[in-house]
Amino acid sequence: MTGFILRAVIAALGLWLATEWVNGVHIESAGSLVIAGILLGVVNAVIRPLAIILTFPLTIVTLGLFLLIVNAGMVALVAWLLPGFNLDGFGPAFWSALIVSLTSWVASWFIGPKGRIEVVKR
Repeated sequence: MTGFILRAVIAALGLWLATEWVNGVHIESAGSLVIAGILLGVVNAVIRPLAIILTFPLTIVTLGLFLLIVNAGMVALVAWLLPGFNLDGFGPAFWSALIVSLTSWVASWFIGPKGRIEVVKR
């Protein structure tokens, strides 16, 4: 449970960065931002694996680049479900998904599989 909450906070951080850096991404309040992070975590845990399985042949043909489109679709789905989160089109969804992915990737260097912050000592 701690891992899910920590990853939802990281997703919310990525969405906040997207609202600051990408034109066309609007989140009305901090509460909407937190709910969007949690909802993005749920969507990525439940719907994204199904979308990846259904689009597997296209992902193979595009050498994995279609996963960027799937991620943009997940962000757009969260924006569609949440009233306080608005996107102005596919472009902002794509760039915000890329920012959230990079934020999560960098944060996962420091977070272990159980959701604990890890320090590597040599």
